[in-house]
Amino acid sequence: MRTVAVVGASLAGLSAARSLRKQGYDGRLVVIGDELHRPYDRPPLSKEFLAGTLGEADLSLETDDEDLRAEWLLGARAAGLDRTERAVRLADGREVRADGIVIATGAVARTLPGSEGLAGVHTLRTLDDARALRDELARGGRLVVIGGGFIGAEVASTAYALGLDVTVVEAAPTPLAGPLGASMGDIVSALHVDHGVRLLCGVGVKGLSGERRVDAVLLEDGRSIPGDIVVVGVGARPCVEWLEGSGVELDNGVKCGADGRTSLAGVVAVGDCANWYDARAGAHRRVEHWTGARERPDAAIATLLAGGAVEPGVPRPPYFWSDQYGVKIQFVGHAAAADSVTIEAGAADDRDVLAVYRRAGVPVAVLGMNQPRLFTRWRKQLAAASS
Repeated sequence: MRTVAVVGASLAGLSAARSLRKQGYDGRLVVIGDELHRPYDRPPLSKEFLAGTLGEADLSLETDDEDLRAEWLLGARAAGLDRTERAVRLADGREVRADGIVIATGAVARTLPGSEGLAGVHTLRTLDDARALRDELARGGRLVVIGGGFIGAEVASTAYALGLDVTVVEAAPTPLAGPLGASMGDIVSALHVDHGVRLLCGVGVKGLSGERRVDAVLLEDGRSIPGDIVVVGVGARPCVEWLEGSGVELDNGVKCGADGRTSLAGVVAVGDCANWYDARAGAHRRVEHWTGARERPDAAIATLLAGGAVEPGVPRPPYFWSDQYGVKIQFVGHAAAADSVTIEAGAADDRDVLAVYRRAGVPVAVLGMNQPRLFTRWRKQLAAASS
C-alpha cells in the first residue's frame, strides 16, 4: 500500500495511525478530522475539564516527541467514499485517494427536537461543547440533565460539586439499566439521591420552554422543571451518513467482521462507528468505550495490511469506567448476557460493591464501585476465560 487514509482524528483514528507505524507500514499516511483540534481525550470533558481542574493542554493524546509522519487534514469533513476511485471525498471539494482506508468517524450526540437555537441547551461530545458548557456552569443556577446515562450522571455530579441546583430526568424506570441491568443500575443511580440531586425516572420529556433562552423542561406527565441550563444526554448516533451509497454495509454503524473488516476490500472500521462481530455473543456489537477505541485498531490494522489474510483474535471483554460523586465505577463484560447478579464484596448502601454477573453459573460481567483492586483481579479472570 502506498497511501492509507484514516478518516477520523480522535482516539480510534490516532490509535489506528499508531498501529500502522507500529506494524511496519512506512507509506503515505493521511489523517482526516472534522474538528480543528488535534486528537484529545474525551472522558475528562464531563468531569475534570468541566470542573475547571484540567486544562486543554492536559487533554492531548499525543506525546511531545511523537511523530507519525502523517499528513493531518483537520477541519475537513468526510462527505463521501468513491469505491471505484478509492477516494475519500471531503465537504470542501477535495479528494484523498488511498489504497487502504480506516473509518474512524465516531459518533455524534443526539439532540432534542425543537431545541435548536435556544440558548442554554447543550450536548456534550466535543471539546467545543465542553468549553461552552463549562462557561455556563461557572455562572451557577439551575441545571436539568435530560438522560440518566453515564454522560448525564457525570455532568450532574460535576455540576453538583460546583454548587448548582441539579435535576436529572430519565425516561426509563431505572437509569443505567441497559449497560448495568436494573438491580445494579438502581444502586449506582442512587448516588444522585445520596447527594441531594433530584432524580425523576419513568417520565419522558415533552419539550422545552423559553423564548430566546431555555427556562424550563416540560415533562410528558404535565410537570414543568425550571432550568437555566439544560444538558441533553440521550445517547449518540454513529457518524456514517457520508458512507451512504459507497458499498460499505451499514447496520447500526459500519457492519464489520470480528477483525474490523468491512464489506469493501481494503476498508476497515474502528471506534464508536464500528459495529464489530462478537464471536462470544454470536452477534454484532457497537462498543462505544475508550478502551475499545484504543485496543481494537491493532486487530483492524493487521487485517488491513494483510489483505484480510489473518485470523481474527478474540477482543478483550469491553471495559469502561465512570467517576461520580467521588465514587469510581468500573464495568467489564456484557450485563445483557447474564441471568443472575450477586454482590460478592462490599455493601450496596455504602456504594462500595463488587458485583459479578453470571450466565448458567459462568461469569460474564463484573461491576465495581470503589473496589479497584478486586475489580482488576476479576477483570483479568474474565479476559483469560474469554480468550
